[in-house]
Amino acid sequence: MTRLPDAPWRRASGLDRLIEALGGAADTRFVGGAVRDTLLGLPVKDIDCATRLLPEESSRRIVAAGFKAIPTGIAHGTVTALLPSGPVEVTTLRRDVATDGRRAVVAFTDIWAEDAARRDFTINAMSADPFSGEVHDYFGGLADLKAGLVRFIGDPFQRIAEDHLRILRLFRFHERFGRGDPDPAALAACVARANDLMALSRERIADELLKLLGGRDPGPTIRLMTEHGLFRPIIPEIDGDGVARLERLIERERAAGVPADPLRRLGALLPADPAGQVAIAQRLKLSKAATKRLQAAALADDGPARALAYRFGPDVAADLLLRGPRPVDALELNHLRDWQRPKLPLGGGDLIARGLPAGPMVAATLQAIERRWVSEDFPGPERTEEIVGGELLQALRDRK
Repeated sequence: MTRLPDAPWRRASGLDRLIEALGGAADTRFVGGAVRDTLLGLPVKDIDCATRLLPEESSRRIVAAGFKAIPTGIAHGTVTALLPSGPVEVTTLRRDVATDGRRAVVAFTDIWAEDAARRDFTINAMSADPFSGEVHDYFGGLADLKAGLVRFIGDPFQRIAEDHLRILRLFRFHERFGRGDPDPAALAACVARANDLMALSRERIADELLKLLGGRDPGPTIRLMTEHGLFRPIIPEIDGDGVARLERLIERERAAGVPADPLRRLGALLPADPAGQVAIAQRLKLSKAATKRLQAAALADDGPARALAYRFGPDVAADLLLRGPRPVDALELNHLRDWQRPKLPLGGGDLIARGLPAGPMVAATLQAIERRWVSEDFPGPERTEEIVGGELLQALRDRK
């Protein structure tokens, strides 16, 4: 018998009281990522429970136990219990009635194996007794977890037909938990059904891709996907050159001790063309801020770190430095994290007060001053005054 090892999340404030209110181990178990990650000794971010209770009864008991119940997905059986230690999702056992590749129609059940059978991979289908920690494994998830194998439950083609996003999820989970080559049957099904990805919303594709890119070392997995044509139906612009840029970026991130940044990695993976990156970002329905960042970083500019940060912001500056031709300076990058953009200590009115006539020359002179001030790394008042005086004198001479 396998039991969950002890972990801090299992002692979360209010968790035992919640489980008791939901009928204890007879009616409720821990499920999904919390079980999988605890078995691997990884930190757990989200606590999920499955229960035989119907969602209305779960809600009633959660409230009776003194917690707030939020109907986050009550039509599909999910209620979120707000504990002092944070949210816990409580979902009624379900079985699929109908699926169309994007969403499922479910019916509630009280059979644990039926609920486990509708999950995607064997390593995600385990559940655990909330008190004893005994692990219930219906599909060989424990063995697959030990082997580093991400395997569909049942027929891979059928599981992909139920939810096309599982194609991308397979590679994301393989990057995180897999060792060696992917499961051959799973890979073959994903390649054969790659065109199914076109039926998904762009938002779901972007979300899954960015999660994959945020992994520890997504380069080999992205290369595998590219070689097998997985991106062709959704982002055909991704090619081997992009994978090489991504792998180089990841190496430089590691060397500089910089945390993984999914958007930066996406920018490296896509062709270095500002207009093209904007078009892809819009296709993926990324935010305006994310689109602007991709566009700015694709300019392939170079220069001192603080000058780049002044022009584009610290994130884009880091993108440019890590993707640029110069050796990475870890100290330089670290300074960007807390860097506050300085303000040029004068404006057009100051130049007019010092004798420059109002008009286009004011803006041109101010820009010249700013360029020199930035190029000299934002000097102090004495040197700034010398820059202002020199540019002002030149402007007055040009006027004559």
